[in-house]
Amino acid sequence: VVSRQRQPSMESPGRRYLGLCANGKRLKAALIRVYVAFMGAAAQLHVNYGEKADPWLTLVGYFNSMNELAGMRRLVDDDVKTRLGKIDARGLARRPLRTVEELTSRKSAGDIPRVLTLLETPFSSVPLTPTKGRSTGPLSGPLPLDVLLATNMISVGVDVPRLGLMVVAGQPKNTAEYIQATSRVGRNVPGIICTVYNWARPRDLSHYESFEHYHATFYEHVEPLSVTPFAPRARDRGLAALLVSFMRLLGSEFNPNDGARKLLAANNPQLKAAIAELSDRAAAVTGRQSDGDDVRAELQALADEWAHQAQAGTGGRILGYKAGKDGLTVPLLHMPELGQWKRFTCLNSLRDVEPSVALILNDQGFDQEPLAASVVTEEEPVL
Repeated sequence: VVSRQRQPSMESPGRRYLGLCANGKRLKAALIRVYVAFMGAAAQLHVNYGEKADPWLTLVGYFNSMNELAGMRRLVDDDVKTRLGKIDARGLARRPLRTVEELTSRKSAGDIPRVLTLLETPFSSVPLTPTKGRSTGPLSGPLPLDVLLATNMISVGVDVPRLGLMVVAGQPKNTAEYIQATSRVGRNVPGIICTVYNWARPRDLSHYESFEHYHATFYEHVEPLSVTPFAPRARDRGLAALLVSFMRLLGSEFNPNDGARKLLAANNPQLKAAIAELSDRAAAVTGRQSDGDDVRAELQALADEWAHQAQAGTGGRILGYKAGKDGLTVPLLHMPELGQWKRFTCLNSLRDVEPSVALILNDQGFDQEPLAASVVTEEEPVL
């Protein structure tokens, strides 16, 4: 596979990757200076161009571990904040550091939407740099984020168009993770990604030495995944949902919820076409006709069960895909539960192949030394 890069344009601005390796310096010391330099430069852009500099006023810091992120959080609140107040001596603009948040597993499910809302808040309504001789007074409303520290949680599900600046601490382990994380910035505006390498790590040093070639062809370096299509256990969990979805998309007859009752015979023409199409697809993907025959047999068994349930309409019973509120519509599809699954147990997503299990770890007594075994002997009487 040959990777091809699209030329930057107004519709697709693209991203600029920068690499930094400070030999003999600690990684955290280099990160402090990089954070201060980018944030001070963004503040100077805001002074010169106003609201147009908004995409680069929020710095996203990406880390490969929670330990590295926790250490940088303390340095941002201390060293970076102090240096930003004196950065004007180096030709950049001073700026206050008001809000620092993190997007990690330490955040609760209720805090994550709040962080994402702050991430979408622009700097247009908030004065960035203090005005000489004039007090800005208390600020009302949500403040935009100055710094967001994140782990790989930001790689999936975060789509904020205004982001344009990211600093990556060390080379991620996987190229796919690196591409996915850095693509969070530069979606609608030109993006800048600075990767700060740790000179003491041979892998980081190797990526730095081949920085230009690696980034010019890094889609070729995406790690392959081991995938077995139409495996037996995958068919057990997803084939029923695939058949029902296929039938509902074939025509409007089976599309409504009560359309499930209209399949009164397993030799329905549309059903036969769906079974043939899916089994042929399985044989073509795997390259083995035996897999196609297995899929055909399992789909036919599902079709027989579906037709049997549709015909058993006694007592006003109506078959639907989901249970109705009328007390008469019974479901064909069932949610996955603990225990034995039914033939038409249907997952909402193939990512949820197993139910979650709550685990409580009781670590009481782990730090205590085991008691030495005592031996009780029967004393002989003294004469």
